[in-house]
Amino acid sequence: MSLPEEFKALYYKQKYRLVGEHSAVKTCHWLSRSLNTGGVETCYKNKFYGIPTHRCMQMTPSLGHCTQSCLFCWRATPETLGVGWEQTQPITDPMDPDSIIDGCLYHHRKLIYGFGGNPNVSEEMYEEALDPVHAAISLEGEPALYPLLGELVEAYLDRGFKSVFIVTNGTRPDVLENLSCEPTQLYVSLCAPDEETYEKTCRPMEHGLWDKVRESVELLDSFKCPTVLRHTLVPKLNMHSPEKYGALAELGNATYMEPKAAMSVGGARARFSYKDMAWFSEIKEFGEAVAASCSYNVVDEHEPSNIVLLSRLEKPIQLY
Repeated sequence: MSLPEEFKALYYKQKYRLVGEHSAVKTCHWLSRSLNTGGVETCYKNKFYGIPTHRCMQMTPSLGHCTQSCLFCWRATPETLGVGWEQTQPITDPMDPDSIIDGCLYHHRKLIYGFGGNPNVSEEMYEEALDPVHAAISLEGEPALYPLLGELVEAYLDRGFKSVFIVTNGTRPDVLENLSCEPTQLYVSLCAPDEETYEKTCRPMEHGLWDKVRESVELLDSFKCPTVLRHTLVPKLNMHSPEKYGALAELGNATYMEPKAAMSVGGARARFSYKDMAWFSEIKEFGEAVAASCSYNVVDEHEPSNIVLLSRLEKPIQLY
């Protein structure tokens, strides 16, 4: 089933650019800020891992397809649009990885062309921005529902991309276990410390998904690449039981944890407001509580992104 026209129109208005029937690309506000400030203002991926913000391309091979409907998610859903479509099943007749990358690069560059001639943007940074070296497979939807996910990672690396991140919700451990090519870094969004909180926060659209998420956490230890547990947090919802978050990180031997405040943007605004968001001081305090409960330490922070980084390493691995 193809995505409804209402869905496509809304995403185009929000500056997503669609590639085929199930992929999309969008430039983030951090890319713009990096270009306009000569690289002074950058995102957490630059501060933590050295990734050049202005050379990052964020995309998805699974637009509109997900197994969860998280309360804090910004994406358009049947409940927000009033029209339905098949969301939870793997994509049938998937576009091949090279065609997806070609389309994403085409639209990514078109979105960046507007910075050409901007007096605030150096010619060098502008030219670099047109040649991304990092791909974040994380923009929208659940990438594990794209059947050629490992092949997509390999295609990026074959084109000379220096790093490729996958961000998954962990509900398809079978896909993670059988990836044909590992990413440079693997994220599992772990947004609950226990099953009860998971049901309220992530609103799984299939039965038994908490067990699948835990299975994915356990799988992390089998990966050679660095692994991350991302905690998207809302006070009074899932920002509790720090010791359980710590225990899950120990279970998977994750390289990092990233406690981060959920943002009231997009579709999330209908479900929680700005006043419900966590302040950076609260995120930092929660990260310290998680660290106190386990063998991880707070090793970095990025206040503009409302995020802290935990690891057993003294410093995060620099990818550039």
